[in-house]
Amino acid sequence: MPVILKTCKYYRNNRKMGSVKPITDETHFATELSNASGRLVVVDFTATWCGPCQRMAPVFQQMATKYPRAVFLKVDVDQCQETAAAQGVSAMPTFIFYRNKTKIDRLQGADPTALESKITQYYGSEDTEDAEGVSGHMDLQPFITKAECECLNESDDHTFEHCLTSGGGYLQSDCDEQLIISVAFNQAVKIHSLKFKAPADKGPKYIRIFINQPRTLDFDLANSYTSVQDLELTPQDLEDNPTNLRYVKFQNVQNIQLFIKDNQSGGEVTQIDHLAFIGSPICTTNMGDFKRVAGKKGESH
Repeated sequence: MPVILKTCKYYRNNRKMGSVKPITDETHFATELSNASGRLVVVDFTATWCGPCQRMAPVFQQMATKYPRAVFLKVDVDQCQETAAAQGVSAMPTFIFYRNKTKIDRLQGADPTALESKITQYYGSEDTEDAEGVSGHMDLQPFITKAECECLNESDDHTFEHCLTSGGGYLQSDCDEQLIISVAFNQAVKIHSLKFKAPADKGPKYIRIFINQPRTLDFDLANSYTSVQDLELTPQDLEDNPTNLRYVKFQNVQNIQLFIKDNQSGGEVTQIDHLAFIGSPICTTNMGDFKRVAGKKGESH
């Protein structure tokens, strides 16, 4: 009996994965965003009279099938004028991306390649959904601009990028135990906590944290500058559990730098298997988004 119940529950939770759900009104839209929690939500704002919208409809369905862990919603702007206006939709098709009820990006126009590119950017790995373990927040890995990140004293064979995903290798220091990790985000974010997974002996111990620096600090400056917060980790903190920050101090972060001064054993090599930044993107307001859906049918604005 328990096996049957478990199977039925799994079916109820997953039978609509891969489908596109039409939205009926503003309340329905808000409910779907809330129910999605940390999953990526992709919304197609469309109209029956819009030729490009109709051409994108089968593409959108294909994306829903291809990326089943995301939630795909369709909003008819004529039926749901309140929702379209509130989300700043003034031309169709418009695709808006959400996570944790927060708008994280948008795409306007019938471009299948650009749509899939946006989806893959924010889709995340299989363990992304609720992996952060912090209600209302998410792993900010999709918002990291890797080309603008830097790690001082990293090993040539075990670089910083290896620790950005779980199971992707590890970061290891080179000449001594110290590291400076500089991470840039593609938009302002709020950071609630950090997650470290590392060996109990080689994992970081004392860390100084800086934000919004114009350039990567060197080791002398990292020692002398006033940090935003200092952490002293224990071996228990290195088991991929959230280590809370002083959240009020990390409300508008464009970049963050971690100066790792030493490791748990005092040895010459520091190792990090996985490093995650847990928080949420800041929902920026563009007043141009708040135009009413206007003009004649078929017009693009």
